[in-house]
Amino acid sequence: MEREFIAERQKGLQAYLDVITTHHILSNCELVKKFLDPNSYSVNYTEIALQHVSMFFRSEPKWEVVEPLKDIGWRIRKKYFLMKIKNQPKERLMLSWADPGPDKYLSDKDLQYAVKLLSSCSHPYIYKITFATANESSALVIRPFSEKGTLKDLIYKAKPKDPFLKKYCNPKKIQGLELQQIKTYGRQILEVLKFLHEKGFPYGHLHSANVMLDGDTCKLLDLENSLLGLPSFYRSYFSQFRKINTLEGVDVHCFGHLLYEMTYGRPPDTIPVDSFPPAPSVFVVSVLESILTCEAMKNGMPTVSRLLQMPLFSDVLLTNSEKPQFKIPTKLKEALKTSKECIEKRLTEEQKLIHQHRRLTRAQSHHGSEEEKKKRKILARKKSKRSAYESGEEHSAKYSNSNNSAGSGASSPLTSPSSPTPPSTAGASSIPPAPPPPPLPPAAPPLSTEVPMQPNPQPDVSASRGALLSSIQNFQKGTLKKTQTCDYSAPRIS
Repeated sequence: MEREFIAERQKGLQAYLDVITTHHILSNCELVKKFLDPNSYSVNYTEIALQHVSMFFRSEPKWEVVEPLKDIGWRIRKKYFLMKIKNQPKERLMLSWADPGPDKYLSDKDLQYAVKLLSSCSHPYIYKITFATANESSALVIRPFSEKGTLKDLIYKAKPKDPFLKKYCNPKKIQGLELQQIKTYGRQILEVLKFLHEKGFPYGHLHSANVMLDGDTCKLLDLENSLLGLPSFYRSYFSQFRKINTLEGVDVHCFGHLLYEMTYGRPPDTIPVDSFPPAPSVFVVSVLESILTCEAMKNGMPTVSRLLQMPLFSDVLLTNSEKPQFKIPTKLKEALKTSKECIEKRLTEEQKLIHQHRRLTRAQSHHGSEEEKKKRKILARKKSKRSAYESGEEHSAKYSNSNNSAGSGASSPLTSPSSPTPPSTAGASSIPPAPPPPPLPPAAPPLSTEVPMQPNPQPDVSASRGALLSSIQNFQKGTLKKTQTCDYSAPRIS
């Protein structure tokens, strides 16, 4: 095959993979991950989940598996099964199994206790848990199965049992919810988030597929995810913004995605969002702007209490009178607080690494661009021309100075012995080096007013001049012999 054809096909395949990996749902698909990294995703997690569930049923014989619910979720390592109770065969339940993720910081003992405590949680906007248990390697939770499905199923008009990709990846019809539904569902979700934040219970897993519909009421799912340390559905978004560094901020950011999906019937194309399409109300856009715009990412997320006070939700009346109950022992609260701090610390470190990588990538892209290469070539040419011009000027200056000092170098006055300065030797290259003269009498010569020129590197001339200066400097008057003089200059008087 020709090299050009192969190179063209490689570019086409790379462009195809870029589109797939930038699509939020497709990039999390098991098939895509297996294609890109077959060694890391060769394990059959459905078989592993069945083994753990079978081990559990040995001690709890009242449960029975009806069928596995294949690929109804987006997580590779979380599996779902349709269940029933043997003495209540018509009632359908759903079992979810998952092993711990990278943010699991609770001890095995605290994890088991916290998961079992979930079944005692009672709140009008939290979906009831029938049974929950955990060990050191996994956790399983059993809930009632809803034929109506989740809020995402309502938005996309999908069937709950269908695979995740089929339901949500390419919807046939895109249509948002009515304004009253947006206001009511949004208020209910904010209320349950506020409740969890006040209890000190970390969540961070809000999205439309984790909100179950029970009539006209939204109920939150998968509280166990944060205890197991599983990654959030929107982590690839909020990990890019360093101001979203707490789980409360993560919940608000995820609520922005959910509100956008309820309003427009689809997720946002990019984050941050520069402009919003027409919405049923300007109040919806004002909430979205406070969460999903570039300015919001720079300034930080608003609090849940602040969102509840905004006009979109402040006038919503909630009719449910069920009293929330979720008692968390003090010791477990401390463990959850420590776990929350560790999760936030790891998020901050990841955001720092992403920020550094993006800066490096921008710098490499900038320096590798064609425009930058042209600029560097032009600068290099200018630099080479300038250096050539300067070297030519320097050469001509040296030649001129050599000619000017050729006649005056021999008659230049000597410098003072007290502050010797190397005398000029310009023009001495054509004169053979003279022997050192005898010592002169100790009369101080006049100071030189000329600026000495740089000596020419001639070793013989330098040696003779050095000997002359040395003999002058080392002259001692005491070494002279005494002499008697006869002075006949005085006048004689006879």
